Amino acid sequence: MLVKTYGAALQGIEAIPITIEVVTDPGFQYVMVGLPDTAVKESAERVMSAIQQSGYEFPRRKVVVNMAPADVRKEGSAYDLPIALAVLAADEKIPSERLGRYLIMGELSLDGTLLPVKGVLPMAIMARSAKTEGMIVPEANATEAAVVNNLDVYGMKNLSQVIEFLKDPSTASPTVVNTRQEFSRAFRNFDFDFSDVKGQESVKRALEVACAGGHNLLMVGPPGSGKSMRAKRLPSIMPPLTLAEALETTKIHSVAGKLKGGSTLMTTRPFRAPHHTISPVALVGGGSSPIPGEISLAHNGVLFLDEFPEFSRQVLEVMRQPLEDRHINISRARYTIDYPAGFMLVASMNPCPCGYYNHPTRECTCSITQVQRYLNRISGPLLDRIDLHVEIMPVPFNELQSLRPGESSQAIRERVVEARRIQSERFAGEPSVHCNAQMTPRHLARWARPTPAAMRILEQAMTRFDMSARAYDRILKVARTIADLDGGAPEIDTTHIHEAVSYRTLDRSTWGLR
Repeated sequence: MLVKTYGAALQGIEAIPITIEVVTDPGFQYVMVGLPDTAVKESAERVMSAIQQSGYEFPRRKVVVNMAPADVRKEGSAYDLPIALAVLAADEKIPSERLGRYLIMGELSLDGTLLPVKGVLPMAIMARSAKTEGMIVPEANATEAAVVNNLDVYGMKNLSQVIEFLKDPSTASPTVVNTRQEFSRAFRNFDFDFSDVKGQESVKRALEVACAGGHNLLMVGPPGSGKSMRAKRLPSIMPPLTLAEALETTKIHSVAGKLKGGSTLMTTRPFRAPHHTISPVALVGGGSSPIPGEISLAHNGVLFLDEFPEFSRQVLEVMRQPLEDRHINISRARYTIDYPAGFMLVASMNPCPCGYYNHPTRECTCSITQVQRYLNRISGPLLDRIDLHVEIMPVPFNELQSLRPGESSQAIRERVVEARRIQSERFAGEPSVHCNAQMTPRHLARWARPTPAAMRILEQAMTRFDMSARAYDRILKVARTIADLDGGAPEIDTTHIHEAVSYRTLDRSTWGLR
């Protein structure tokens, strides 16, 4: 008897349908075809044990399992459940009438317990698009899949429970998640707040400008000056995720297997902080079984690189293209995958090898050559792609011991949200542009026009500091954001340009000279 069940395979962060066909014939062989990987081939032992432990007998016949389309590689253990059900149905141990109505995925343990799998959210989106009646998944994945509206999702504990459901659908109820309620209730919860930050208002202002325009940011300061502490608080002042952004972000983390059991939508912007020993593949994604890298896991959020010059040159240089294009295309011999990578880069570094260049009280032991060589670990083209360079000094003791709290994240966020609202209205007809950091030269010519006096100041700065053409664009983008924080001023005036130029302190001709 021939029986078909339906599953899914992941390609990038999208899912494609997979048909699992099982037929039993006279004989004593178990054959699996359709380009399965090792984990899929090993499902035979798990399926056999799970069926026996659930009170059924594995067919004493030849079993042929075909996974179509045959030219798509099937990876992972998530096909255990649909294979087991198809084997039982082909052997007429369970009814097959309802199998074709559901997309079924799940890993089986030897006792028949269902274990969670990766990528359930994009699979659920695909199932809804294919007009599938419902989806059967492990109980730990049910709330993740139930985020998708107009799709009945059934979370099951073990193989026996799935079989009972197929015999009698009234034995289980679909998992219900109120997506909008969960989303609105959770997005205001943060572990860190800017009210804990003492002093250094100019640095807080730079962080506010960065979040308001989606600009990349580099903080330079001695050890213990609070660079990491401020970076961890950036998600608390960034605009809330929209529902579409939350869905896209959750899909990426679902494919990478980063969601905890029982998760629904991600409601806060991701904050990723990889160690400086990270490899290029771990940063951009890929591998023998391709998964998203850190730059994709930081999509719609913050990628924080602490000790920036300590990252290998190869790791830093692979970020140049994603910083411009907001996606990463990974091409290998066996596959080509496109991952989103629309992140805000925030980096921190010491000003020199000893860490105390320009320190107000401690003497730097580095020579000018050492300071320049340390900065040169970051290439000029990469440094040009960072909009704001902020120098941080240690907090004075009188401010450090003050009991008066600083401005809260909520107050800063309100100004950031208002600036983003202005930008949303400005770029309403531009689907690929969402904030000032994404503006092209065409947008700059229209929306970032300095007054004649401001243009003279910009010309003097460009000449004096020998800045590049990319730095010119970055200054105008930052100035446009500062004007948006200033109530959406139509033109960029001298105060906006002055502040924007002040955030270019690391340009080559202005740094490392005593």
